[in-house]
Amino acid sequence: MNKLRFPLCLRALFLTAVAGISGISMAQEPVRIGFMDPLSGAFASVGTSGLKQIQFAADYLFNSRGGILGGRMIEIVPLDNQQSPTETQIQFRRAVSEELRIIFQGNSSAVANALNSAVSRHNRRNPGQEVLQINYSAVDPILTEENCSFWHFRFDAHAVMKLNILTDYIAMNPDVKSVYIIGQDYSFGQVVSDTSIALLQEKRPDIEIVGNEFHPIGQVKDFTPYVTKIVSSGADAVITGNFGADMVSLARSIIDNGLDIPVYTFYAAYDGITATLGADGKNKIRLIHNETSNPIPTEERKEFIRAFKAANPNNDVTQPRITNALAMVVAAMEQTQSTDPYDIALALEDMRYTTLSGEEIWMRGEDHQIFQSLHISVHTDEGIEFDADNSGFGLFSEYHVPAEETIVPTSCRMRRPSR
Repeated sequence: MNKLRFPLCLRALFLTAVAGISGISMAQEPVRIGFMDPLSGAFASVGTSGLKQIQFAADYLFNSRGGILGGRMIEIVPLDNQQSPTETQIQFRRAVSEELRIIFQGNSSAVANALNSAVSRHNRRNPGQEVLQINYSAVDPILTEENCSFWHFRFDAHAVMKLNILTDYIAMNPDVKSVYIIGQDYSFGQVVSDTSIALLQEKRPDIEIVGNEFHPIGQVKDFTPYVTKIVSSGADAVITGNFGADMVSLARSIIDNGLDIPVYTFYAAYDGITATLGADGKNKIRLIHNETSNPIPTEERKEFIRAFKAANPNNDVTQPRITNALAMVVAAMEQTQSTDPYDIALALEDMRYTTLSGEEIWMRGEDHQIFQSLHISVHTDEGIEFDADNSGFGLFSEYHVPAEETIVPTSCRMRRPSR
């Protein structure tokens, strides 16, 4: 049988065409990013809200404008870890099997630490197939201190940074002479307790700690017994690191028991909490957070919020740091023209980025900790342009600290990969 033979010139044209088609196909392949958080169970509302925010940011900022890296769309892949360290390990193995090499995760420092360990172990064993952990919310300091990793970047101020500011604010209030601390019984709750006590003793040694209580995370349905203890203690103020369903339940019990003292929090807003507090929480609940709430400083960020609300009428932009993290990761990709985690990590180190709020934020290369302004806001219905939970109530920022005043030293001794 005679074999078909192409003239050399035709063979060259054929190979060039195939290469061109292959290049177009590659350019059109999406950049796939994993989003690992609780999408079912007691904390599903928090994870689902975050998923909607990262999906919207990807579409609004990038996909609707032609994509990234010459036309590639961003695809967000949900990974439901049910806020469980064990399930996190299972979902991480799934992510690896699906070749997801960038994973966003935020809820629960216990989960973040489990993911950090899994990523570090995988990356040591699989050079060239590394995974990057983008932490947008887990604030246990250990993640950028003793357990710091080249493959982990935190886009939220850690607990000690926030408590530095929050205890300054409390110390300025002469009416606060006794404090009750209550929190979830895991690493972050322990950090909030220990650090609050140490900083208050340093700044206001006259303030008495009249209670220091921990409860099982995600298991308490009625916080009335705990709130009864707070009332009995005669505390002038409460500090809590509770989030999600635990914050909603604690807030409900505080209202039901008529507790009329300031409550200083990390996460007492949005996802049903603001609606639960309503008029009863006005001027009582305060929150330490990054990015300003009302008033919103730029028209660009206002437009983003309006567009998100139009697309998601029952949700709010609760975590602008998700948008900041995605935008900085994309900036690193564009700078390096690469989606390789190693290249992205190098580009993120010491990156400075201007947010939708017009603020320049800085990712410290030494420990991969972000620095940005911090704010304390009050739950109110006054001066609110953008409310939460469609409740008419929201956060009004009343105390501001610039990024340079939030910087703290680090004990990180990062082991850097060699390539």
